[in-house]
Amino acid sequence: MTLLISIKTMKLPKSFYSWTTISGAVLASISFLLIIFTILITLVSPSDGSNYLGLFTFIILPVFLVIGLIMIPVGTIRKMKRDKKDDVKREVKFPIVNLNDPGQRLVVFIFISSTAVFLLLTGLGSYEVFHYTESNEFCGTVCHKVMEPEYVTYHGSAHARVACVECHVGSGVNWYVKSKLSGLYQVYSVLAGVYPTPIETPIHNLRPAQETCEKCHWPQKFYDPKFVTKKHYLSDEENTEWNIQLLMKTGPEYKALGQTEGIHWHINPDVKIEYVSSSRKRDTIVKVVYTDLSSGNTRTFYNNEIEDRESSEETRTMDCLDCHNRPSHDYLSPQDFVDFAFAAGDISTDIPDIKSVTMGILIRDFPTTDSAMNYISSKLHKYYINNYEEFMDTGSALLDEAIIAVQEGYKKNIFPHMKAKWSAYPNFMGHVESQGCYRCHNNNFVSDDGHIISQECTLCHSIKAQGPAGNMEYALADSSLVFNHPHDMDDWKEMTCYECHVELY
Repeated sequence: MTLLISIKTMKLPKSFYSWTTISGAVLASISFLLIIFTILITLVSPSDGSNYLGLFTFIILPVFLVIGLIMIPVGTIRKMKRDKKDDVKREVKFPIVNLNDPGQRLVVFIFISSTAVFLLLTGLGSYEVFHYTESNEFCGTVCHKVMEPEYVTYHGSAHARVACVECHVGSGVNWYVKSKLSGLYQVYSVLAGVYPTPIETPIHNLRPAQETCEKCHWPQKFYDPKFVTKKHYLSDEENTEWNIQLLMKTGPEYKALGQTEGIHWHINPDVKIEYVSSSRKRDTIVKVVYTDLSSGNTRTFYNNEIEDRESSEETRTMDCLDCHNRPSHDYLSPQDFVDFAFAAGDISTDIPDIKSVTMGILIRDFPTTDSAMNYISSKLHKYYINNYEEFMDTGSALLDEAIIAVQEGYKKNIFPHMKAKWSAYPNFMGHVESQGCYRCHNNNFVSDDGHIISQECTLCHSIKAQGPAGNMEYALADSSLVFNHPHDMDDWKEMTCYECHVELY
């Protein structure tokens, strides 16, 4: 009863009675109640706590809460200034706190209690904001249209269980702050609609691989060569399976040799390789500098095919990402994702001409994913109804499965709204569908003392077997086969793989 009387008799200062102060108090109160409400929803039903609910709970609503709290003193100060200007008489200039007065005692209690609750929730909110903005869902789904290609390809990569921030931010306060400052411009780009399509790569302010990749993949343990089998399917009526088995020389023949040989020699701790590119995409190299850190000797190679070196980009020290440039966001070409579907059994080789017809469809550019889905389905159905009527009598189910597989491959690797696909984001780990290794290993880089960066294939791999399934050719012992092109052509040795394959699309 005494508490009710105290509340009724309690009077707020005259300076509180301004529209700014009252509006701020209302805005802060509503925001606070909504934050409590959304937190309760998340606790009671975690499955309903979507990424957008988290965005509102820990970022948007707290902003309005803080704005409301700021409006309260701003309105009070403005009211006091107006009263002073209007010569409004006050009994006292400063408030007098008398805890013997029940009304004042209640006000102090409310103030201290609300401040403590606010500080507690601010601490918890800050903690949640930190973890929420570091989550994969925040990175990939909040700006869904823009980040959809990266998010989808990430889930299909070998690093799907590695958090985005492990590579894009890493540990430490400095890079966390840098990433958030960079994120402010990205937020502006999305809100203003000024982001490029496709998003430009490589990311030039990305943290060095030595501070991210090498936390797990440390160079001293990159030893054994790797045996790789690749299945390809030819664009003939039988969809002929053509296999090639490679021994990839990622490391030396014997572990005891450390990193003195093999592909990963490039990141040998005793070796430093620097290069200069003529473009920001790092796809055209004009100069390579090799330094033996143990002796201090250097050797500089210049690309004899490029004369203009003055307009080149800055010098970069080679690291993991100069070859593994798509470690978590690899966009497969139609050739690759269709071959994968064949190998997985999602597309049957019993469907005549399916590889050839599919490649003819996927060479097109589509304005939207939906239009691509409709065209793939209608074109394949129409082709087989017109050309393989007998097959359709018994194989229509196989064709339907193949259509689904092609559509799924398209949706996971080609994104028309962002113009994101394999040709926009070439994978430099190899040389078949991008310049990759040929950026340096092309026989055009010569040093002043006559050394050449060789294009010899066996530097990186040995072909141990190749040919059609059931009739493969095998290498003996430590020898390597000479590559045999599956198509009957004589001039393939006169050009790089990339020059021919890139023209297929």
